[in-house]
Amino acid sequence: MTVIARAVPRAFTAAGSVIASLVIAGCAANTSTTSMSPSASSLPSPDMSAPLIAAPSPDPRVGLKAGLQDAGEAIWNLRKVSHTPSPEHFAGVTNSDLGFSGTNVIQGNYNGFQIWDISNPAQPRLRIATLCPASQSDVSVYRNLLFVSAEAPTARLDCGADAPRDPVSKDRIRGVRIFDISDIDHPKYLANVQTCRGSHTHTVVHDPNDNANVYIYISGTSQVRPAAELPGCVADANDPNTALFRIEVIKVPLAHPEQAAIVSSPRIFSDTKSGAEMGLVNTKTHGASPADAGATQQGRGGRGGRGGGRGGLTPTSTAADTARFNFQQAYNAVPALTLSSTKADSARYNKTVDSLSRAYNVPRPPMPAPRGALTQCHDITVYPSVGLAGGACAGMGLLLDIHDTPHPKRLAAVADSNFSFWHSATFSNDGSMILFSDEWGGGGAAYCRAADPREWGADAIFKIVNGQMVFQSYYKLPAPQTQLENCVAHNGSLIPIPGRTIMVQAWYQGGMSIFEWSDPAHPHEIGFFDRGPNDSTRAMGGGYWSAYWYNGHIVGSEMQRGLDVFELTPSGAITQNEIDAAKSVNWNFLNVQDQPHIVWPATFALSRAYTDQLERWKGLSASQVSAVRSGLQSAESASGGARRDALLKLATQVRGYESGSSDVVRVRWLTQSISDLAAK
Repeated sequence: MTVIARAVPRAFTAAGSVIASLVIAGCAANTSTTSMSPSASSLPSPDMSAPLIAAPSPDPRVGLKAGLQDAGEAIWNLRKVSHTPSPEHFAGVTNSDLGFSGTNVIQGNYNGFQIWDISNPAQPRLRIATLCPASQSDVSVYRNLLFVSAEAPTARLDCGADAPRDPVSKDRIRGVRIFDISDIDHPKYLANVQTCRGSHTHTVVHDPNDNANVYIYISGTSQVRPAAELPGCVADANDPNTALFRIEVIKVPLAHPEQAAIVSSPRIFSDTKSGAEMGLVNTKTHGASPADAGATQQGRGGRGGRGGGRGGLTPTSTAADTARFNFQQAYNAVPALTLSSTKADSARYNKTVDSLSRAYNVPRPPMPAPRGALTQCHDITVYPSVGLAGGACAGMGLLLDIHDTPHPKRLAAVADSNFSFWHSATFSNDGSMILFSDEWGGGGAAYCRAADPREWGADAIFKIVNGQMVFQSYYKLPAPQTQLENCVAHNGSLIPIPGRTIMVQAWYQGGMSIFEWSDPAHPHEIGFFDRGPNDSTRAMGGGYWSAYWYNGHIVGSEMQRGLDVFELTPSGAITQNEIDAAKSVNWNFLNVQDQPHIVWPATFALSRAYTDQLERWKGLSASQVSAVRSGLQSAESASGGARRDALLKLATQVRGYESGSSDVVRVRWLTQSISDLAAK
């Protein structure tokens, strides 16, 4: 059930402070021709709710042979172009996200990053593998700059492998590394920007009104580091200077990227009326899956617990280690404060924790935020062309106004009792819809089993109406996976099929799924690739971290197996003309989370793609479709002025089809594409 955030005053008192919060209320590049996907209109439009093609039955993804590099495979409406195992020092270490530059793919890895030349996608060539350990090495590219995230306390400033062990270390990096990749075979480490919670992910934001700088939105999901390590970092939720309840914005001067620095810390979770920082709270969640009857887990995205402990004691543990361990055990047993806690509850909590701190001679931990309070985002997708961003912020999905790039403002927030961990977001090309993914279980659990609810670990699709998000439907990978395969919705991107909203998405060991959500109430799958489990005897993490379209191919980052490249094949769901039109879209570089506005150059493939669609959804009669195809073929065989005149005549002819069409918008797109061809 999707729910909308409404401001209802309620007091949460902690350490003598009263904090206003929200209650969740229930309720159901090139010269362009057409650059928009379908959008709401009063003009006649086709019914796109029905699947265009029947899925294979029985589903070939069920029962695939296990194996790391020799697993069984199932594929539908795709062709695997290549598979390349990870190189030495990276094999067996988790591959993460992807960035793109020219003919190169930059693949993050917990040991650093790899740069692959895919100018020949059938034989990717490793240009360089840079050892620079960090978790999770989220990567992005802007022109000649490469940005790499570091969040865990094990990463070193000098890229060394000897992780800092001290609680406070000047050798540690938790933030973003910046490399110059002008010479892409020899990346140069330029600078870093340290942040209080590290950088789990980051989002490069190009500001259409600022050509001198590029910005980075930092999403840190870890604990706040000590102020002794980075001055200004405050962990206490009640301190007005707390590092919680915010994101960081870094400005990178393109002429001097070494001068990159944090320029703002927007409090995007604050109460819009009172200004209280703890303004968004989600108490809606769900318990264990029916497939885990009797399990104690509560499906909170793998991010539960207060942390801070050292784990179990060992024979070499010191007295101080024992004290810290015993304190942590006792502290974890103290009932947590909630939104309904009274001032007396807060007083009792503080008295108990203070007493434990004195008893074990351990510093008291900072005051935590109440359970359900939003303190950070997991990932943010920005769409500068429409001035919006989608914040996947753990307990909620946020819609942000980013017209003032360094100072994003929250427009709307939604919560959903079916969602455990709001993970990532994707906009439709026209900006009228947004899709959020749910990383139920944190990506490490098997949550695509036959008995797992279809609404959990899925995508939720919304229309954007007057700055608010209106729920439409869920989409989840249709094929059940085994208990040995971690599976949940993860990273994906739009495929630039003109006039439609089609996406490829990674599902960890569920493989990749291609699906259409042009009708947001009726998404349906139209292609897939999957392998069997990594191992036949035990559960282990793996599968696709990301699957993105880039310049004519789909590139997948396989966490344990390496790098995969695919291409679409024509089917009853997608014609060759639609594929050729998609392949005509080319970018110099791409970060999927800095979502580019797709524009299609004037090509005969584009005009033919619209013609195919008008035939498919009966927007034109058979004789009209035949006339358009004949006219395009005749014009293409001509040249110079004869081609121009033939195209102008055809454009006029097609414009005359509007009055009797059931798909006027698409007829206009076709007319414009033909006119643009004439103008070339």
